[in-house]
Amino acid sequence: MTQPQQTSPGVARPDRLPLAGLVALGTAGFVTIMTEALPAGILPAMSSDLGVTEAAAGQTVTVYAIGSALAAIPLTAATIGWPRRRLLLMAIAGFAVANTITAVSDNYVLTMASRFLAGVVAGLLWALLAGYARRMVTPQQRGKAMAIAMAGTPVALSVGVPAGTLLSGLIGWRFAFGIMTLLALILIGWVLASVPSFPGQAKGARLPLRRTLAIPGIAAVLYVTLAFVLAHNVMYTYIAPYLAPFGLADHVEIVLLVFGTTSLLSIWITGVLIDRHLRPLMIASCTLFAGAALTLGLFADVPWLVLVSVGIWGLAFGGAATLLQTASAETAGDAGDVAQSLVVTCWNIGIAGGAVAGGLLLTAIGPTGLPWAALALLVPALIVTIVANRYGFPKNGI
Repeated sequence: MTQPQQTSPGVARPDRLPLAGLVALGTAGFVTIMTEALPAGILPAMSSDLGVTEAAAGQTVTVYAIGSALAAIPLTAATIGWPRRRLLLMAIAGFAVANTITAVSDNYVLTMASRFLAGVVAGLLWALLAGYARRMVTPQQRGKAMAIAMAGTPVALSVGVPAGTLLSGLIGWRFAFGIMTLLALILIGWVLASVPSFPGQAKGARLPLRRTLAIPGIAAVLYVTLAFVLAHNVMYTYIAPYLAPFGLADHVEIVLLVFGTTSLLSIWITGVLIDRHLRPLMIASCTLFAGAALTLGLFADVPWLVLVSVGIWGLAFGGAATLLQTASAETAGDAGDVAQSLVVTCWNIGIAGGAVAGGLLLTAIGPTGLPWAALALLVPALIVTIVANRYGFPKNGI
């Protein structure tokens, strides 16, 4: 992969990280997750204004995930030769357009179209971020750079979405989306000032999708990504109905606060250790999450154990995006952006699939079946991570 030139603005010297540029990338991730998840906290008001049921309004999250899953691979392949900063700015501008339409639209179909557009640009942006962060630093700093660039996800989930929900209650949900537009516009100026421009890949250096999939270790990383995110979303999407039978329905906010807090701690731990210990960190993430799911399956009626288990779950999940995208980038080499698009696609299939599978389990078995389904997904993911000790999650890797 092309190394950064020391004279480029926003590129790290060997002794320090380009924090302004990396935090700008992290903020782009924050905007992406906020745009995706904000409707979940404002469904009653949103559905009332649009004249649809809450279930229909909830599909604004689903259509976003579908847009990301469908667009990540073809858009990344089509734009692989484009200058990277121009592409990043176009994606951020896409969020500004989509969120503006969402904020002013009174038509459900138009709102759904704007949400699909937001999902499309999200798929493109997520495929960009990992490679961009890695190109801004020296090889020894790549793990830390990835951790900073990926920090927007847990910050959005633990702080941003609850704050956005509160803000929506105070000034209206449309203003909340308007603020997201304003943040995107500010971010455009921030990127121009602090993020260096890199060229796209030359035609001769591009690896076709089928050859990227054939790189040893890529399939293992993609499988673990899909299983891990499916397990997470089976539980996270339906955490409220899971807690209700055990008298914890009024404490969902506390449970999610615990999850978000330990997720942030996980990002910090990942940033400190990832450059030398990616494999043990990924094994620990799968193991901790599996242990948490087992405890939630056995002891859901013990409130303090539920809180401890959710905290362990957050500790397992917070750094997962950084770990998986770093594993993908290290394994793929020069095909890193295409590999990232595959990770993004698996991630979004996991989001949508987890919501669907969890809903079916909730109807067929009840909420007690959710942690066992998560455990059934996590055990094979752990086994694959352990077995992929030569490629994917190598013993001699970072």
